Amino acid sequence: MTTRRIGLGLWAFALVLGFVVWIAYVSVPRANAIPAFSRKYGTSCATCHSDFPELNDFGEAFKKNGFKFPKDDDMFVKEPPVMLGAKAQKDAFPNAIYPGEIPGTIPIAFRYSGFFNYNSKQPAPISQGAGAFQPRTDLFAPNTFTIIAAGSMGPMFSFWVDDDLSVAGSGADGGLGEGYLKVNDLGHYLGLPKDSLNVRFGQFELDLPFTQAKSINLSDYDVYGQANVVCPPDSPLTCGSGTTNNPFIMAEPQRGIEIGGYPNDGNFSWSVAFVNGSNADAATRNTKDVYVRVSQKFNLERDSSVRKEIQAAGPTGPRDHTSLRVGAFYYYGTNVQNQNGIIDPTLPLLREPFYRAGADFRFKYRKFELYGLGMYGHDQNHYWTDSTPAFVSAPAVTFTGGFGQAEYWVYPWFIAMMRYDWVDSPTDRLNGLSRYNTRNRFSPGFQWLVRANLKVAFEYQYRNEQPNGLDGFYRPNGFTTGIDYVF
Repeated sequence: MTTRRIGLGLWAFALVLGFVVWIAYVSVPRANAIPAFSRKYGTSCATCHSDFPELNDFGEAFKKNGFKFPKDDDMFVKEPPVMLGAKAQKDAFPNAIYPGEIPGTIPIAFRYSGFFNYNSKQPAPISQGAGAFQPRTDLFAPNTFTIIAAGSMGPMFSFWVDDDLSVAGSGADGGLGEGYLKVNDLGHYLGLPKDSLNVRFGQFELDLPFTQAKSINLSDYDVYGQANVVCPPDSPLTCGSGTTNNPFIMAEPQRGIEIGGYPNDGNFSWSVAFVNGSNADAATRNTKDVYVRVSQKFNLERDSSVRKEIQAAGPTGPRDHTSLRVGAFYYYGTNVQNQNGIIDPTLPLLREPFYRAGADFRFKYRKFELYGLGMYGHDQNHYWTDSTPAFVSAPAVTFTGGFGQAEYWVYPWFIAMMRYDWVDSPTDRLNGLSRYNTRNRFSPGFQWLVRANLKVAFEYQYRNEQPNGLDGFYRPNGFTTGIDYVF
């Protein structure tokens, strides 16, 4: 009887949700106020996005070209830029300031998202703990309200700034996501092919195979958020103890400088970044970390005449090339321990090198996409002895993980999705964070583009087992649905 009631309740909720979504679909007016680039070019968001903020082939080319159309940009601009100086100043340089330009209107856009959450029931020891209670339903949870400013300043410079004005309804939780200036096609002055060498500096997301900051998913990629932290060094050896306490995660933006390029048609791409490695916070050490990424895209269109053409989403939906992209990435850094003698004031600083390495792929075929990556993490580790204070080598702290995701455009405005995340970390199991070495999660969902700049999203999460506060484990499943729009 109980099972039947639960089933009827879920069906009733699904019907109500469907009715709400339908009302939103038929009642929302056609949007005229659209983001900055749409205003500049007088075009739809779908020109660059098949499902915002995910970029299609044209959007990728637009971004690589310094936020300009890859060909004949001047012909498509509807809001001409403001010239900062006369053309004659070019000839007078260096005895005059080199002329430049700024966008004709302030290039600002806003993005807002908010969601309804449903969570499985928590065990009593967790729900009754201090600050641990989580309601099973939250009718509308504000997520983020973000201001975005981006554009080009002439043929050579482009910029991007995004800042969360509020997070989860609290302005105090907001902060800068990315803020960088990019110098485009610097290699032109060295006689290199177009876009072989570009430079950007500031605070930016690493050149990840798949962006976390601008992902279409409602939940983060688990492996991107994996940090290597062990129990305190004086804990039992069965607890995965040692000195490793590395907060670095791949998903966080970093402060630094990046050089890279995508020569000629952009099918080959490379980048090298030198960063603080402190997750968008102030530098905590003098040494800098290095991140390297390379990728190669293979255009698989049968018609050879269109293999090098740049396509975009149109009236009938996504028109990306049929293609296969493969790539690899490597991050190397040094985690400094015992600063200010926090472990033992009689011992010197302890430097523990670490690295993250992985490979990725992305396959596109008409209305279908399949992509994913695998990553391996390795941190040096030490024990210390109280009897004769010293650091001694300990087994390295390692993990593996990754994700795979499939997307299918049932209609140009309706996308079905399935994602699988996994992280294999023996240390996390020893520390009681999971029941097994491997934590996995299935996340089916769909996204409904009510308009090109407004969508309804749904994601169910079948999660890994987590501690229940006693000596057992439970599976905290749940789903999230809500709205996401830009203007």
